[in-house]
Amino acid sequence: MSSIARNYLNQLNADYLQVHRRKEDLFWSTYMGTSDNQAGFTAAEQAYKAFCADPARLPVLREMQALAEETDLKRGLGGWIAFFECNVIEDPAAAALMDELVAAEAALFARRRELKLTLLDEQGRQVSGSLPAASTALAASADEAVRQSALAMFHTLEQWVVDNGYLEIVLLRNRFARAMGYRDYFDYKVRKNEQMSPAQLFAVLDDFIARTEQRVQQSLAELKAAKGEAALLPHNLRYFVSGDVTRQLDPYVPFSRALKDWVESFRRLGIQYRDATLTLDLLTREGKYENGFCHGPVPSFWQEGKWVPAVVNFTSLANPSQVGSGWSGLNTLFHEGGHAAHFANVTGNAPCFSQEFPPTSMAYAETQSMFCDSLLDDADWLKRYARNEAGEAIPDSLIKAMIEARQPFRAFNERQIALVSYFERDLYAMADGDRTPAAVLALARQWERKILGTESPRPLLAIPHLLNQESACAYHGYLLALMAVEQTRAYFLKRDGYLTDNPRIGPDLAAHYWGPGNGMTHDQTLQSLTGEGFSAAPLAWVCNQSVADAWAQAQACMVAAQQRPPAGKGAPLNARIRVVHGDLLVADNSHSEAAMLADFEAWIRRYGEAEHATLS
Repeated sequence: MSSIARNYLNQLNADYLQVHRRKEDLFWSTYMGTSDNQAGFTAAEQAYKAFCADPARLPVLREMQALAEETDLKRGLGGWIAFFECNVIEDPAAAALMDELVAAEAALFARRRELKLTLLDEQGRQVSGSLPAASTALAASADEAVRQSALAMFHTLEQWVVDNGYLEIVLLRNRFARAMGYRDYFDYKVRKNEQMSPAQLFAVLDDFIARTEQRVQQSLAELKAAKGEAALLPHNLRYFVSGDVTRQLDPYVPFSRALKDWVESFRRLGIQYRDATLTLDLLTREGKYENGFCHGPVPSFWQEGKWVPAVVNFTSLANPSQVGSGWSGLNTLFHEGGHAAHFANVTGNAPCFSQEFPPTSMAYAETQSMFCDSLLDDADWLKRYARNEAGEAIPDSLIKAMIEARQPFRAFNERQIALVSYFERDLYAMADGDRTPAAVLALARQWERKILGTESPRPLLAIPHLLNQESACAYHGYLLALMAVEQTRAYFLKRDGYLTDNPRIGPDLAAHYWGPGNGMTHDQTLQSLTGEGFSAAPLAWVCNQSVADAWAQAQACMVAAQQRPPAGKGAPLNARIRVVHGDLLVADNSHSEAAMLADFEAWIRRYGEAEHATLS
């Protein structure tokens, strides 16, 4: 009897890989702007959704699990049962609404890709604008007119979003969720993604907001007293908080060296990719999706004792010619590289355990990436890796200036994540007739002022996550993840005393967080490593820390790092790495890692020179 169940599991694994790979390959080419096969992608997405929502699978899976005798076989079938319980759509009317929703979102995406946005560059010229370029300008441009143009670009996008189909998609999402038996789409997504009710979610968010309220008000008051009331305006706030520091940091973190810093740092952490194939598209360009992401066309798993390595694609949006882009690009590289490490290390016996959609918790998935990018802010990481062209390490005074600029607004930044959930909750709860463009924009401004104390430097409806059903009503996952990150950091710091180049971290993350995939809950993985359940308190404590305490901690961290023996090179990442720019292969490690890093750095330098010549 077990052989029947095993054959069924193997066939289901194969069927899933086929439909999933087709969808993901078209997702990548469409989102990277290398293909305009929007119809093909929509059809592949609908086929994938239909596979995941097929109600006929569950009764057969339950029957097969009853036939299975081996524990491992039962576990694999159980993973698929959990997967289909999250995704099955039994009502034909709801299934039809899902098809309609996929088509509507695809049409909105296609129109969005054609939208031409502009902003001012440092020479005062109107140039093509992207979301990363606008964000970087707001943080790093010393020219107020440039910053104003960046914020205006965001507001132009917001108006376009509410006028071009987004509100109709919200309506469709609610109709679908209600057909599935939920109050609205927000209710549906929170329960599906995090296995929480909205009430449970907002108990956590409200607690965090309450714990950090005093700190965020104090930060705004201090900024106003130091820089004047104009510093609180949304086009000024990011620059007055960290603009000078961003510009000073730029020479120490050029994007040309980002790939090397990522490879060397992850090697020394003991992170392995288990024979995965990684494709990285790292620079911004016209037609490319304006947000970093990581997707795995082939999930990692064991099939009949044979390892199936992952195939993972991830992207960042660096612009080597723009001040501050090296730092933001490096952050995205570490973040998405953390996702890739997670999805390359899931060791279940079915691909359902290693994918980013329910029953995988978004907060669980983001914990892996956010832990990795959190290392970049550590004083000992900066001292080890941040170097200028002369090879000089970043000075202590600049690290101190970074802390002085950023620590007071740590609470503000994390509350900016919570803000999205408060807005989306109310957006989906609005009566359909009340959900007009003007009312929705007013709701956005209302929640920005309530949570941040001022209008947001990243206006709500310019956040691309809201437009895609996979990431809509899920942004809170980032904040829940940050809470878990601080718990994880605290555990390693207590046990080992340091994080940067700590070779025990990679194996521990692989064993406790990555290996089980969605076979364990987020809370269970935290318990497995740290021995503690989920808590918001560590993040709130870090947010409320004074500048003096944070600097004292950084100094101690740097002193301890000097006393440790050199970390060595670490083991190779065990991955085939391809760096591309659209259809162009920039560098790969087919000959050697050193050749890949040299080719990448040389290409980035040529790219930057060409961009400079074009603008001159």
